[in-house]
Amino acid sequence: MSAPPAEVPFLDLKAALAEIRPEIDAAYARVMDSGRYIGGAEVEAFEARFATLAGARHAFGVGNGLDALAIALEALGIGRGDEVVVPSHTFIATWLAVTMVGATPVAAEPADGRFNVSAETIEAAMTPRTRAVMPVHLYGEPAEIEPILDLAAARGVAVVEDAAQAHGALRNGRPCGSFGIAAGFSFYPGKNLGAFGDAGAVTTNDDGLVEAMLRLRNYGAIGRYQHETTGRNSRLDPLQAAFLSVRLERLAEWNERRRRIAALYCETLEGVGDLVLPRTLPGNEPVWHLFVVRTGRRDALAAALAEAGVETLVHYPRPVYRFPPFASAGPGNATPADRLTGEILSLPIGPHVTDEQAERVIAAVRGVFG
Repeated sequence: MSAPPAEVPFLDLKAALAEIRPEIDAAYARVMDSGRYIGGAEVEAFEARFATLAGARHAFGVGNGLDALAIALEALGIGRGDEVVVPSHTFIATWLAVTMVGATPVAAEPADGRFNVSAETIEAAMTPRTRAVMPVHLYGEPAEIEPILDLAAARGVAVVEDAAQAHGALRNGRPCGSFGIAAGFSFYPGKNLGAFGDAGAVTTNDDGLVEAMLRLRNYGAIGRYQHETTGRNSRLDPLQAAFLSVRLERLAEWNERRRRIAALYCETLEGVGDLVLPRTLPGNEPVWHLFVVRTGRRDALAAALAEAGVETLVHYPRPVYRFPPFASAGPGNATPADRLTGEILSLPIGPHVTDEQAERVIAAVRGVFG
């Protein structure tokens, strides 16, 4: 017998999309009537709109966020024998993108008291073989990118942003995805800007990378049967582009709703038990893809919230170097990321969460800590 649905679900895509169903139906009908099901005007129109959002001159739709990162690295000529510094605390795709191009991922730990890496933790992981660093704007909170850019420039290495969770996030007024030489975005359905399945985009302000990126996503060809290099099949299709264009129109509104829920949590849960709330850096305008708290009573809190009908998740339960494929990259001693992943819990947040539901979450959390 299956458990009843949570009264406050962690994610409710169906509810989030119900209000834009007429626009989605119209967009899908437009694509089907066009007779163009790979590439074309629908994809190009979305790419142009998304480039504006990301503060980039170029945006290219691809099959998923992992491909976006791998294409960015490969377009830069990064491969076998090279190292790329990546966060230890992130989704595994950040690391997989590095191995996909034949390079070696090297872990940087989260900055003290934060989820994101810093210039200091990146520098500690750099070696003479470092060719790029890949900071992640984790949970929709921009990394402190300016010192990272300064460090990379001094060392002569590239900065590729993993902006998979940061659609519309700003750092000192600039969009995430506009700082590095390239950036990768994911449109996985649960993202702030999600597709109806897997999809992604790679962005750049470097005109010299454009042709390489176009070839890499399309069998190594810039035009029909013009295969000058190797590549992959990783293209955003018009149906997904049309769906994303509809959602893009509401992204600012939905991000603002996330900020409202985050503010409620922060205002009412400050000082409750040993709960550590997420901190926002000065100059940041996060988009709160996730609202992640820390507590030494994580498992007890999750169980109590489940009992109260509140669904929670853990993002992410282990540092990437604690997974078997990357075990050789992990130190033998306990690390900041190990401690972090034993304490984190993601509370429900998103445009589907009402004030009433947020109050239920708050009451349940406060109840656990008395």
